[in-house]
Amino acid sequence: MAIAAPSLVRRLVLLASVWSLAVLLASAVLLGLLFEQAALRRFDQGLADLTDSPAAAAGPALSPGAGPTVRDLDDLKTRRAYSGRYWQVSRPGQGGSAAVLARSRSLWDTELVLPARVVGDLQAHPSGTVSYAAPGPAGQKLRVRATRLVLPGDPGPVIVLAAEDRGPVDADIRGFFVATAAVFGLLALGLIAAVVIQVRLGLRPLFALSQELADLRSGRAEGLRGGYPRELTPLADQITALMRHNQVTLERQRSHVGNLAHALKTPLAVLSAAAARDPGALSDLVTQQAAVMQKQVDHHLRRARAAAGGGPGAGHATPVAEVLDDLVRTLSRLHQDAGLRIDWDAPDDLVFPGERQDLMEIAGNLLENACKWGRSRVRVRAAADGPGRLAIDVDDDGPGLTPDQRRDALARGARLDESAPGSGLGLSIVNDLAVAYGGDLELSGAPAGGLRARVRLPRAAD
Repeated sequence: MAIAAPSLVRRLVLLASVWSLAVLLASAVLLGLLFEQAALRRFDQGLADLTDSPAAAAGPALSPGAGPTVRDLDDLKTRRAYSGRYWQVSRPGQGGSAAVLARSRSLWDTELVLPARVVGDLQAHPSGTVSYAAPGPAGQKLRVRATRLVLPGDPGPVIVLAAEDRGPVDADIRGFFVATAAVFGLLALGLIAAVVIQVRLGLRPLFALSQELADLRSGRAEGLRGGYPRELTPLADQITALMRHNQVTLERQRSHVGNLAHALKTPLAVLSAAAARDPGALSDLVTQQAAVMQKQVDHHLRRARAAAGGGPGAGHATPVAEVLDDLVRTLSRLHQDAGLRIDWDAPDDLVFPGERQDLMEIAGNLLENACKWGRSRVRVRAAADGPGRLAIDVDDDGPGLTPDQRRDALARGARLDESAPGSGLGLSIVNDLAVAYGGDLELSGAPAGGLRARVRLPRAAD
């Protein structure tokens, strides 16, 4: 199973999105905490004003040993029962205990909770204040501010408590968090969209370069058009230089192959001619072996040419229908006396991104093999075989091959019938050329009972 290649666009978008979301989330949380602290500071300021009010309203004790008197405050909420705003004056005792000396009417028959730790903290820091949470008389959540004071007419210190329901403040904080989350969520979506657009636009020249390389491989272009950004210009220049180097190397190899062919064919022709002038057993042997050598030379020269020039990417584009039409016309004339019928079918827009001579070699060898073994009919069909691929099927109605014989037939120089003419190199040449182009050759049974040879090759994009 093929593993999908990682996407550069997805990676850039993901990294930018994760970083943006992390920054936005941290900013939203920090902004919410700052708002909460500011709200609580304003809340505590209101409690501080309420803490100072009992001290201002305190009077001397009515009887010896009694605590100071504190008249009702002008704050109406402290006079209404369970209004959510309360005050209380307590006398600290031993072990963190405290006795209530006076309280607001809003507490009714309840008292504010004064933890022992708060009493201890105020005794340790007489000039400080302590804020803490406590339950209210109606079950609401209170924020309590405790201050240690000495009231007029009272020799001992007291602890003045001011409390207020923090429900409205918490509601404001929650509302702020919700609004902040909504605003930052919209901002995150906008940033992600901007990142996607930025990455797509920024990488567009790279996509254009990829498309031009695809056009080059498919034969629709002969070179890169250029005009790339400064960052991609060195890459495009190196690709162009590599293509030119490969083309020069290819031409040099083809020249060497042609020179080798001329150098080998001439001595072989001289040997064959000399042997023909002096008939005999030795001359027959020389003629026969010279012919075999010529076949081997042709085969290896074709392999060398396939290795040097095989494969898409050199700007070639060969219509398959034109090649099949030429081959069928030629082979039909050669086998017309045998009554062999050759049918072919190929769409006009089916294009092979390679050299015409290579496709002639591939299809020609398959057709020659089918004509050699077919009894009355050979059928050729070429069609698209998936994205970027084409297939050429050559069927005959001959004796066919067993599975073991099909495997052996692809071996170089294998001849399953020594009485038949040929060197056994045709299918091997086809296989070598197909592999050089990234394709393959497959042998199977034909519907007519003979052999089907299917060669798969790259296909030029529409």
